[in-house]
Amino acid sequence: MMTNEVIVTVQDGVMVVTLNRPEAKNAANKALAFGVAAAMDELDSNDDIRVAILTGAGGTFCSGMDLKAFIAGELPVVEGRGFAGLCEKPPRKPLIGAVEGYALAGGCELAMSCDLLVVSEEAKFGIPEAKLGLAAGAGGLLRFPRQIPYRVAMELALTGELFSAERAYELGFVNRLTASGEALIEAKKLAAKIAANGPLAVATTKQVIVESQDWSITEMFARQQPLLERVLSSEDAREGATAFAQKRAPVWSGR
Repeated sequence: MMTNEVIVTVQDGVMVVTLNRPEAKNAANKALAFGVAAAMDELDSNDDIRVAILTGAGGTFCSGMDLKAFIAGELPVVEGRGFAGLCEKPPRKPLIGAVEGYALAGGCELAMSCDLLVVSEEAKFGIPEAKLGLAAGAGGLLRFPRQIPYRVAMELALTGELFSAERAYELGFVNRLTASGEALIEAKKLAAKIAANGPLAVATTKQVIVESQDWSITEMFARQQPLLERVLSSEDAREGATAFAQKRAPVWSGR
């Protein structure tokens, strides 16, 4: 599946979604947003796809909203999915961000929407909206304090200053650092490890981790139980145990 603004490929259960507006530093316009949304819909509905990677063409992840389009009255928002077709409703399956170059403003918020981040050592992050009289409304003000320390998030949001890949790694914002030009390569290695696991187990594991942030200590095990029961009673659970006993690779059905 391919459009001008978004290129999508699938191989060995791994989808790669490439933001393809390098002449605009992959700034998000309406067409890009709808392309990403369509890819996320395909990811969650296609049982043959286990995990996706989001990256950008031309050595840049995403520079945020296309301000020229914004001035002309165009918003890169998809109803139900939000900014760039992703930020308000990330996919049910795991999403890895492979970041080269700049991930700024909405681009940084796209990175925040990913479950895992693999970034080049030359990458730069930031939500500089305040410098433009705007606010990071695509999740930056909501997710940043959950993903890095509160006071650091507050400083970065209020000042609009950028921060380096090394600083992002120190803060626990990213999973892995790579040499320049190798983020996608490393992200594919990480995706392959996830794709090799039971798909029902992986999707439910993500669901519990994401949703349990709002669960109280007194209710968290009760809330988890019905979600895990489906995994523990699945065909995949029996297949995984059988394959382990027989010392062979499991053959997952997703059921």
